[in-house]
Amino acid sequence: MADVIEIKVPDVGGVASIDVVEVLIKVGDKLELDQPIATLETDKASMELPASVGGTVQQVHIKSGDKVAEGSLVATVLVNSASVAQPAAAAKPEAAAVKLEVPTPAPVATIQTAPANIAETTKPSPLATIFPPSISHGALITAHASPSVRLFARELGVDIGKITIGNGRKGRILKQDIQAYVKRIISEGVPQSSAGIPPIPAVDFSQFGDIETQKLSKIKRLTGQNLSRVWLNLPMVTYHEEADITEMEAFRVALNAEKAKDEVKITGLMFIIKALVAAMKQFPSFNASLSSDGENLILKKYYNIGIAVDTPNGLVVPVLRNVDSKSINQLASELAEKSDKARQGKLMPADMQGGCITISSLGGIGGTAFTPIVNAPEVAILGVTRAKMQPVWNGKEFTPKLMLPLDLTYDHRVIDGAEGARFMAHIKQNMSDIRRLLL
Repeated sequence: MADVIEIKVPDVGGVASIDVVEVLIKVGDKLELDQPIATLETDKASMELPASVGGTVQQVHIKSGDKVAEGSLVATVLVNSASVAQPAAAAKPEAAAVKLEVPTPAPVATIQTAPANIAETTKPSPLATIFPPSISHGALITAHASPSVRLFARELGVDIGKITIGNGRKGRILKQDIQAYVKRIISEGVPQSSAGIPPIPAVDFSQFGDIETQKLSKIKRLTGQNLSRVWLNLPMVTYHEEADITEMEAFRVALNAEKAKDEVKITGLMFIIKALVAAMKQFPSFNASLSSDGENLILKKYYNIGIAVDTPNGLVVPVLRNVDSKSINQLASELAEKSDKARQGKLMPADMQGGCITISSLGGIGGTAFTPIVNAPEVAILGVTRAKMQPVWNGKEFTPKLMLPLDLTYDHRVIDGAEGARFMAHIKQNMSDIRRLLL
Protein backbone atom coordinates (compact mmCIF):
# COMPACT_ATOMS: atom_id res chain seq x y z
CA MET A 1 0.00 0.00 0.00
CA ALA A 2 1.29 3.44 -0.94
CA ASP A 3 0.83 6.64 1.04
CA VAL A 4 1.42 10.28 0.22
CA ILE A 5 3.61 11.82 2.92
CA GLU A 6 4.27 15.53 3.41
CA ILE A 7 7.84 16.66 4.09
CA LYS A 8 7.94 19.83 6.16
CA VAL A 9 10.63 22.15 7.50
CA PRO A 10 11.74 20.70 10.88
CA ASP A 11 12.64 22.43 14.13
CA VAL A 12 15.33 25.01 13.37
CA GLY A 13 15.69 26.56 16.81
CA GLY A 14 13.01 29.25 16.81
CA VAL A 15 13.89 30.99 13.53
CA ALA A 16 10.84 32.69 12.03
CA SER A 17 12.11 33.26 8.49
CA ILE A 18 14.39 30.95 6.51
CA ASP A 19 15.58 31.59 2.95
CA VAL A 20 15.38 28.82 0.37
CA VAL A 21 18.74 29.00 -1.42
CA GLU A 22 18.44 25.95 -3.67
CA VAL A 23 15.89 23.19 -4.33
CA LEU A 24 17.61 19.87 -5.08
CA ILE A 25 14.61 17.78 -6.18
CA LYS A 26 11.92 17.85 -8.84
CA VAL A 27 8.66 16.02 -9.52
CA GLY A 28 9.28 12.38 -10.38
CA ASP A 29 12.62 12.07 -8.57
CA LYS A 30 13.28 8.94 -6.50
CA LEU A 31 14.17 9.96 -2.96
CA GLU A 32 16.17 8.05 -0.38
CA LEU A 33 15.85 8.59 3.37
CA ASP A 34 18.07 11.50 4.56
CA GLN A 35 18.88 12.55 0.98
CA PRO A 36 19.36 16.36 0.80
CA ILE A 37 16.31 17.94 -0.87
CA ALA A 38 16.95 21.67 -0.37
CA THR A 39 19.51 24.14 0.93
CA LEU A 40 18.18 26.60 3.50
CA GLU A 41 19.86 29.66 4.99
CA THR A 42 19.10 31.48 8.24
CA ASP A 43 20.74 34.63 9.54
CA LYS A 44 23.52 32.52 11.08
CA ALA A 45 24.08 29.48 8.90
CA SER A 46 23.18 27.59 5.77
CA MET A 47 22.06 23.98 6.02
CA GLU A 48 20.87 21.08 3.93
CA LEU A 49 17.33 19.82 4.54
CA PRO A 50 17.28 15.98 4.53
CA ALA A 51 14.35 13.88 3.32
CA SER A 52 12.42 12.38 6.25
CA VAL A 53 11.10 9.57 4.02
CA GLY A 54 12.07 7.75 0.84
CA GLY A 55 9.83 7.49 -2.22
CA THR A 56 8.77 9.29 -5.39
CA VAL A 57 8.38 13.07 -5.41
CA GLN A 58 4.77 13.95 -6.29
CA GLN A 59 4.92 17.71 -5.87
CA VAL A 60 7.48 20.36 -4.82
CA HIS A 61 5.98 23.28 -2.90
CA ILE A 62 9.03 25.58 -2.62
CA LYS A 63 11.43 27.29 -5.01
CA SER A 64 14.68 29.20 -4.75
CA GLY A 65 14.15 32.63 -3.20
CA ASP A 66 11.14 31.59 -1.11
CA LYS A 67 10.97 32.24 2.61
CA VAL A 68 9.79 29.39 4.83
CA ALA A 69 9.41 28.68 8.53
CA GLU A 70 9.25 25.62 10.71
CA GLY A 71 6.29 23.53 9.57
CA SER A 72 6.23 24.91 6.01
CA LEU A 73 5.34 22.29 3.42
CA VAL A 74 8.36 21.40 1.26
CA ALA A 75 7.25 18.44 -0.85
CA THR A 76 4.78 15.55 -1.03
CA VAL A 77 6.23 12.08 -1.56
CA LEU A 78 4.58 8.79 -2.56
CA VAL A 79 5.98 6.06 -0.30
CA ASN A 80 5.24 2.49 0.68
CA SER A 81 3.70 2.22 4.14
CA ALA A 82 6.45 -0.12 5.28
CA SER A 83 9.14 2.41 4.41
CA VAL A 84 7.76 5.24 6.51
CA ALA A 85 10.02 5.85 9.51
CA GLN A 86 8.22 5.35 12.82
CA PRO A 87 8.38 8.38 15.15
CA ALA A 88 10.19 8.16 18.45
CA ALA A 89 8.09 7.21 21.44
CA ALA A 90 8.40 10.65 22.98
CA ALA A 91 7.52 12.43 19.75
CA LYS A 92 4.03 13.39 18.65
CA PRO A 93 2.62 11.56 15.56
CA GLU A 94 2.69 14.68 13.44
CA ALA A 95 6.12 15.82 14.59
CA ALA A 96 7.63 16.24 11.12
CA ALA A 97 8.03 19.82 12.28
CA VAL A 98 7.80 21.34 15.74
CA LYS A 99 5.71 24.47 16.02
CA LEU A 100 7.80 27.59 15.62
CA GLU A 101 7.09 30.60 17.80
CA VAL A 102 6.69 33.50 15.41
CA PRO A 103 6.82 36.88 17.13
CA THR A 104 3.41 38.53 17.10
CA PRO A 105 3.46 42.25 16.29
CA ALA A 106 2.46 44.46 19.16
CA PRO A 107 -1.01 46.09 18.92
CA VAL A 108 -1.40 49.79 18.19
CA ALA A 109 -0.55 51.67 21.37
CA THR A 110 -0.27 55.18 22.70
CA ILE A 111 3.30 56.53 22.74
CA GLN A 112 4.05 58.03 26.12
CA THR A 113 6.42 60.90 26.71
CA ALA A 114 8.55 59.12 29.32
CA PRO A 115 11.80 57.81 27.81
CA ALA A 116 11.62 54.65 29.95
CA ASN A 117 8.27 53.67 28.44
CA ILE A 118 9.59 54.20 24.94
CA ALA A 119 12.58 51.96 25.67
CA GLU A 120 10.24 49.22 26.90
CA THR A 121 8.06 49.19 23.78
CA THR A 122 10.62 49.87 21.06
CA LYS A 123 13.35 47.40 20.14
CA PRO A 124 16.60 48.93 18.88
CA SER A 125 17.51 48.29 15.26
CA PRO A 126 20.44 49.17 12.99
CA LEU A 127 18.38 52.03 11.51
CA ALA A 128 16.95 53.27 14.81
CA THR A 129 19.39 56.16 14.89
CA ILE A 130 18.47 57.19 11.35
CA PHE A 131 14.73 56.90 11.96
CA PRO A 132 14.26 57.91 15.62
CA PRO A 133 10.73 57.30 16.95
CA SER A 134 8.62 60.45 17.21
CA ILE A 135 7.17 61.44 20.58
CA SER A 136 3.62 62.62 20.08
CA HIS A 137 2.83 63.50 23.71
CA GLY A 138 0.12 60.91 24.16
CA ALA A 139 -1.26 61.05 20.62
CA LEU A 140 -2.56 57.74 19.26
CA ILE A 141 -0.85 56.31 16.17
CA THR A 142 -3.62 55.96 13.56
CA ALA A 143 -1.67 54.55 10.59
CA HIS A 144 -3.61 51.77 8.84
CA ALA A 145 -1.35 48.79 8.24
CA SER A 146 -1.39 45.02 8.70
CA PRO A 147 0.53 43.42 11.59
CA SER A 148 3.19 42.09 9.20
CA VAL A 149 3.76 45.57 7.77
CA ARG A 150 4.04 47.04 11.28
CA LEU A 151 6.60 44.36 12.16
CA PHE A 152 8.52 45.17 8.97
CA ALA A 153 8.56 48.86 9.94
CA ARG A 154 9.78 48.12 13.46
CA GLU A 155 12.59 45.91 12.13
CA LEU A 156 13.79 48.87 10.03
CA GLY A 157 13.40 51.31 12.92
CA VAL A 158 10.74 53.30 11.02
CA ASP A 159 8.02 55.18 12.91
CA ILE A 160 4.99 54.07 10.90
CA GLY A 161 3.00 56.96 12.34
CA LYS A 162 5.00 59.33 10.08
CA ILE A 163 3.53 57.67 6.97
CA THR A 164 0.08 59.21 6.85
CA ILE A 165 -1.34 57.37 3.82
CA GLY A 166 -0.35 54.32 1.82
CA ASN A 167 -0.98 52.94 -1.64
CA GLY A 168 -3.14 50.05 -0.46
CA ARG A 169 -6.90 49.85 -0.47
CA LYS A 170 -8.46 52.75 1.47
CA GLY A 171 -5.00 54.21 2.07
CA ARG A 172 -3.65 51.13 3.86
CA ILE A 173 0.14 51.22 4.26
CA LEU A 174 2.03 48.50 2.36
CA LYS A 175 5.62 47.23 2.62
CA GLN A 176 6.39 49.17 -0.57
CA ASP A 177 5.37 52.38 1.22
CA ILE A 178 7.81 51.60 4.07
CA GLN A 179 10.60 50.92 1.56
CA ALA A 180 9.84 54.12 -0.35
CA TYR A 181 9.94 56.10 2.91
CA VAL A 182 13.34 54.61 3.81
CA LYS A 183 14.73 55.38 0.34
CA ARG A 184 13.49 58.96 0.52
CA ILE A 185 15.03 59.56 3.96
CA ILE A 186 18.37 58.07 2.88
CA SER A 187 18.44 60.03 -0.39
CA GLU A 188 17.75 63.27 1.46
CA GLY A 189 20.63 62.53 3.82
CA VAL A 190 20.78 62.72 7.59
CA PRO A 191 21.43 66.18 9.08
CA GLN A 192 24.72 66.48 10.96
CA SER A 193 22.89 67.89 13.95
CA SER A 194 20.58 64.86 14.29
CA ALA A 195 21.24 61.70 16.28
CA GLY A 196 21.82 59.71 13.09
CA ILE A 197 25.17 58.84 11.59
CA PRO A 198 25.72 60.21 8.07
CA PRO A 199 26.02 57.39 5.54
CA ILE A 200 29.19 56.84 3.52
CA PRO A 201 28.57 58.26 0.03
CA ALA A 202 28.38 55.81 -2.87
CA VAL A 203 31.35 55.76 -5.25
CA ASP A 204 31.40 54.57 -8.87
CA PHE A 205 34.61 52.54 -8.79
CA SER A 206 34.33 51.55 -12.45
CA GLN A 207 35.64 55.00 -13.40
CA PHE A 208 39.05 53.95 -12.04
CA GLY A 209 39.31 50.57 -13.77
CA ASP A 210 37.74 47.13 -14.14
CA ILE A 211 35.65 45.89 -11.22
CA GLU A 212 33.63 42.84 -10.27
CA THR A 213 30.62 42.89 -7.95
CA GLN A 214 30.28 39.91 -5.63
CA LYS A 215 27.18 39.49 -3.48
CA LEU A 216 27.83 38.95 0.21
CA SER A 217 26.42 35.80 1.79
CA LYS A 218 23.49 36.30 4.11
CA ILE A 219 25.66 35.22 7.05
CA LYS A 220 28.22 37.95 6.31
CA ARG A 221 25.55 40.61 5.75
CA LEU A 222 23.73 39.92 9.00
CA THR A 223 26.94 39.42 10.97
CA GLY A 224 28.05 42.84 9.77
CA GLN A 225 24.76 44.38 10.86
CA ASN A 226 25.02 42.78 14.29
CA LEU A 227 28.64 43.88 14.78
CA SER A 228 27.75 47.43 13.74
CA ARG A 229 24.87 47.45 16.23
CA VAL A 230 27.15 46.20 19.01
CA TRP A 231 29.90 48.70 18.13
CA LEU A 232 27.42 51.59 18.32
CA ASN A 233 25.67 50.48 21.51
CA LEU A 234 28.37 48.98 23.75
CA PRO A 235 31.19 50.94 25.41
CA MET A 236 33.90 48.34 24.87
CA VAL A 237 37.39 48.09 26.36
CA THR A 238 40.10 45.64 25.28
CA TYR A 239 42.74 44.43 27.74
CA HIS A 240 45.89 42.70 26.42
CA GLU A 241 47.95 40.14 28.34
CA GLU A 242 50.39 37.25 27.79
CA ALA A 243 50.28 33.84 29.46
CA ASP A 244 53.22 31.49 29.94
CA ILE A 245 52.05 28.19 28.43
CA THR A 246 55.42 26.42 28.31
CA GLU A 247 54.41 23.62 30.70
CA MET A 248 50.87 23.44 29.34
CA GLU A 249 52.14 22.91 25.80
CA ALA A 250 54.57 20.21 26.94
CA PHE A 251 51.69 18.41 28.68
CA ARG A 252 49.48 18.73 25.58
CA VAL A 253 52.17 17.27 23.31
CA ALA A 254 52.66 14.36 25.73
CA LEU A 255 48.90 13.63 25.79
CA ASN A 256 48.68 13.60 22.00
CA ALA A 257 51.67 11.29 21.77
CA GLU A 258 49.69 8.72 23.78
CA LYS A 259 46.71 8.86 21.42
CA ALA A 260 46.09 6.47 18.56
CA LYS A 261 46.24 7.71 14.98
CA ASP A 262 42.46 7.91 14.56
CA GLU A 263 41.79 9.65 17.89
CA VAL A 264 40.99 13.36 18.05
CA LYS A 265 44.06 15.37 19.02
CA ILE A 266 43.92 17.89 21.85
CA THR A 267 44.60 21.51 20.96
CA GLY A 268 45.60 24.33 23.29
CA LEU A 269 42.09 25.73 22.90
CA MET A 270 40.74 22.99 25.19
CA PHE A 271 42.90 24.22 28.07
CA ILE A 272 41.93 27.83 27.32
CA ILE A 273 38.25 26.84 27.63
CA LYS A 274 38.87 25.19 30.99
CA ALA A 275 40.89 28.15 32.29
CA LEU A 276 38.18 30.55 31.07
CA VAL A 277 35.40 28.67 32.85
CA ALA A 278 37.40 28.55 36.10
CA ALA A 279 37.76 32.35 35.91
CA MET A 280 34.03 32.78 35.15
CA LYS A 281 33.21 30.90 38.35
CA GLN A 282 35.40 33.31 40.31
CA PHE A 283 34.00 36.39 38.52
CA PRO A 284 30.24 35.79 37.92
CA SER A 285 29.70 39.13 36.18
CA PHE A 286 31.52 37.72 33.14
CA ASN A 287 28.92 34.95 32.94
CA ALA A 288 26.02 37.38 32.67
CA SER A 289 23.96 39.58 30.38
CA LEU A 290 22.59 43.06 30.91
CA SER A 291 18.79 43.31 30.82
CA SER A 292 17.27 45.23 27.90
CA ASP A 293 16.38 48.18 30.16
CA GLY A 294 19.95 48.33 31.51
CA GLU A 295 18.71 48.10 35.09
CA ASN A 296 19.56 44.49 35.98
CA LEU A 297 22.35 41.97 35.49
CA ILE A 298 21.16 38.48 34.57
CA LEU A 299 23.61 35.99 36.12
CA LYS A 300 23.82 32.58 34.43
CA LYS A 301 24.33 29.34 36.33
CA TYR A 302 25.45 27.37 33.28
CA TYR A 303 28.71 27.52 31.32
CA ASN A 304 28.31 27.47 27.53
CA ILE A 305 31.28 28.64 25.48
CA GLY A 306 30.99 29.92 21.89
CA ILE A 307 33.91 29.21 19.55
CA ALA A 308 34.24 31.45 16.48
CA VAL A 309 34.83 29.26 13.40
CA ASP A 310 35.94 30.55 10.01
CA THR A 311 33.91 29.00 7.15
CA PRO A 312 33.66 29.66 3.39
CA ASN A 313 30.35 31.46 4.02
CA GLY A 314 31.62 33.62 6.86
CA LEU A 315 32.21 33.53 10.60
CA VAL A 316 29.88 31.33 12.67
CA VAL A 317 29.94 30.62 16.41
CA PRO A 318 28.93 27.09 17.46
CA VAL A 319 28.35 26.73 21.19
CA LEU A 320 29.83 24.04 23.44
CA ARG A 321 27.36 23.45 26.27
CA ASN A 322 28.03 22.70 29.94
CA VAL A 323 31.78 22.69 29.42
CA ASP A 324 32.40 22.72 33.16
CA SER A 325 31.16 19.11 33.37
CA LYS A 326 33.10 17.76 30.36
CA SER A 327 36.64 16.42 30.10
CA ILE A 328 39.36 17.76 27.81
CA ASN A 329 38.88 14.77 25.48
CA GLN A 330 35.10 15.26 25.35
CA LEU A 331 35.50 18.93 24.48
CA ALA A 332 38.05 18.11 21.77
CA SER A 333 35.69 15.61 20.12
CA GLU A 334 32.67 17.90 20.36
CA LEU A 335 34.51 20.91 18.95
CA ALA A 336 35.95 18.84 16.08
CA GLU A 337 32.45 17.63 15.20
CA LYS A 338 30.83 21.07 15.34
CA SER A 339 33.68 22.74 13.45
CA ASP A 340 33.30 20.16 10.67
CA LYS A 341 29.54 20.76 10.52
CA ALA A 342 30.13 24.52 10.43
CA ARG A 343 32.47 24.30 7.44
CA GLN A 344 29.98 22.07 5.61
CA GLY A 345 27.12 24.50 6.34
CA LYS A 346 25.22 21.90 8.39
CA LEU A 347 25.01 23.72 11.73
CA MET A 348 21.46 24.24 12.98
CA PRO A 349 20.52 27.55 14.64
CA ALA A 350 20.16 25.71 17.96
CA ASP A 351 23.86 24.81 17.71
CA MET A 352 24.74 28.53 17.88
CA GLN A 353 22.44 29.69 20.68
CA GLY A 354 22.84 30.00 24.43
CA GLY A 355 26.48 31.06 24.64
CA CYS A 356 27.80 32.74 27.80
CA ILE A 357 31.11 34.01 26.44
CA THR A 358 32.95 33.59 23.13
CA ILE A 359 36.53 32.69 22.21
CA SER A 360 37.92 34.02 18.94
CA SER A 361 41.22 32.33 18.10
CA LEU A 362 43.57 33.46 15.33
CA GLY A 363 46.38 31.27 16.64
CA GLY A 364 46.48 29.10 13.56
CA ILE A 365 46.98 32.14 11.33
CA GLY A 366 49.22 34.48 13.28
CA GLY A 367 49.19 37.97 14.73
CA THR A 368 50.29 39.44 18.04
CA ALA A 369 47.09 41.17 19.22
CA PHE A 370 43.66 42.29 18.02
CA THR A 371 40.40 43.74 19.33
CA PRO A 372 37.57 41.19 19.15
CA ILE A 373 34.03 42.63 19.27
CA VAL A 374 31.72 41.38 22.03
CA ASN A 375 29.08 38.93 20.81
CA ALA A 376 26.13 40.67 22.50
CA PRO A 377 24.12 39.96 24.61
CA GLU A 378 27.26 38.41 26.10
CA VAL A 379 29.40 40.87 28.05
CA ALA A 380 32.90 39.72 27.06
CA ILE A 381 34.93 37.91 24.42
CA LEU A 382 38.41 36.38 24.66
CA GLY A 383 40.76 36.74 21.69
CA VAL A 384 43.76 34.44 21.16
CA THR A 385 46.69 34.85 18.74
CA ARG A 386 49.78 32.77 17.97
CA ALA A 387 52.10 31.79 20.81
CA LYS A 388 55.85 32.35 20.39
CA MET A 389 59.06 31.74 22.31
CA GLN A 390 60.36 34.79 24.18
CA PRO A 391 63.15 35.48 26.67
CA VAL A 392 61.55 36.07 30.08
CA TRP A 393 63.46 37.44 33.09
CA ASN A 394 63.08 35.19 36.16
CA GLY A 395 64.95 37.47 38.56
CA LYS A 396 68.38 36.03 37.82
CA GLU A 397 68.50 35.41 34.10
CA PHE A 398 66.50 35.31 30.89
CA THR A 399 64.88 31.95 30.16
CA PRO A 400 62.99 30.88 27.03
CA LYS A 401 59.22 30.73 27.59
CA LEU A 402 56.34 30.02 25.22
CA MET A 403 54.09 33.09 25.61
CA LEU A 404 50.49 33.19 24.41
CA PRO A 405 48.93 36.63 23.64
CA LEU A 406 45.39 37.05 25.03
CA ASP A 407 42.95 39.88 24.27
CA LEU A 408 39.87 40.41 26.46
CA THR A 409 37.16 42.80 25.23
CA TYR A 410 34.35 43.54 27.68
CA ASP A 411 31.24 45.69 28.07
CA HIS A 412 32.32 48.56 30.30
CA ARG A 413 28.75 49.05 31.55
CA VAL A 414 29.04 45.72 33.36
CA ILE A 415 32.76 45.25 33.96
CA ASP A 416 35.24 47.89 35.11
CA GLY A 417 38.95 47.97 34.34
CA ALA A 418 40.16 46.50 37.64
CA GLU A 419 37.77 43.55 37.40
CA GLY A 420 38.80 42.93 33.80
CA ALA A 421 42.48 42.88 34.79
CA ARG A 422 41.83 40.50 37.71
CA PHE A 423 39.79 38.20 35.46
CA MET A 424 42.61 38.03 32.91
CA ALA A 425 45.18 37.46 35.68
CA HIS A 426 43.15 34.47 36.86
CA ILE A 427 43.10 32.99 33.33
CA LYS A 428 46.82 33.62 32.98
CA GLN A 429 47.57 31.93 36.31
CA ASN A 430 45.53 28.84 35.43
CA MET A 431 47.20 28.47 32.04
CA SER A 432 50.68 28.93 33.46
CA ASP A 433 50.08 26.07 35.89
CA ILE A 434 47.18 23.90 34.74
CA ARG A 435 47.27 21.91 37.98
CA ARG A 436 45.32 24.82 39.48
CA LEU A 437 42.31 23.71 37.39
CA LEU A 438 42.01 20.72 39.73
CA LEU A 439 41.51 22.93 42.78
